[in-house]
Amino acid sequence: MSDLLLDQVRTLLAVVDEQSFDRAAAVLHVTPSAVSQRVKALEQRMGRVLILRTKPVRLTDSGQVLVRFARQLTRLEADTRAELGLADATGPVTLPIAVNADSLATWFLAALAAVPTEPPIAFDLRSDDQDHTAALLREGLVMAAVTSAPHPVQGCTSSRLGRMRYRAVASPVFFARWLADRPLATALAAAPALLFDRKDDLQDRFLRGLTRRAPNVGVRHFVPSSESFADAVVAGLGWGLVPELQLQLRDGLVDLAPDRPVDVPLYWQQWKLDSPALATVADAVSREAARALRR
Repeated sequence: MSDLLLDQVRTLLAVVDEQSFDRAAAVLHVTPSAVSQRVKALEQRMGRVLILRTKPVRLTDSGQVLVRFARQLTRLEADTRAELGLADATGPVTLPIAVNADSLATWFLAALAAVPTEPPIAFDLRSDDQDHTAALLREGLVMAAVTSAPHPVQGCTSSRLGRMRYRAVASPVFFARWLADRPLATALAAAPALLFDRKDDLQDRFLRGLTRRAPNVGVRHFVPSSESFADAVVAGLGWGLVPELQLQLRDGLVDLAPDRPVDVPLYWQQWKLDSPALATVADAVSREAARALRR
């Protein structure tokens, strides 16, 4: 590929990371018109549309393939320059990583804190539900992910980290009002429930295990923050499934089904890329997961 094409590919990557042509132009120190021209030239060369001009921008299937190539290219280039000791390799390595919100709120930051500070690595974290972080890998938006998907995304490896255990819990006041002295399955189906977002089906899965049928659709509160989700349970807004690692910091909650914990297996998926920075982070994540998660 010519130097011009590589320049175009890097421009496409900047547009995707910054989510707009204007912000990409600012990062690349060129005009928005130059960014647009480079992307158009790349699309003409590839013979297909790569990016949808929406707000924020979205990749087409072909664009996802090319963005994966762009990330691998820039990562290999930076690693090579660092190994050669070139002067312009002194900046930090940036690693985009997808991680589920509950891991981010409990054990994952300790793993990143254990990564050596030399050479410097900048973490670009993207948070999503554990069932959906692998999609960010597939789209080329990240280089690694903590995910519940065991089967590796094309071009990636997958290794098991452990199991995150959840408990169905409620505040004592909520329990007394909604659940006391009634069969648990019937009472929970009618009681207000807390969900992380509309992708979150953990509570429904728990209810199906109790009732053996589709759960009723009652009052549902969406709280898209792991810490605030647990706080909402403490406040009595509803019942929900909270990681055991968070319950250690919140005393007094009622465990609604001590004999029915929900275990979610987690995996580390990363691109098949010979990158020292990526390998260093993977080692740190594996060590911390072995300490924090159930085997």
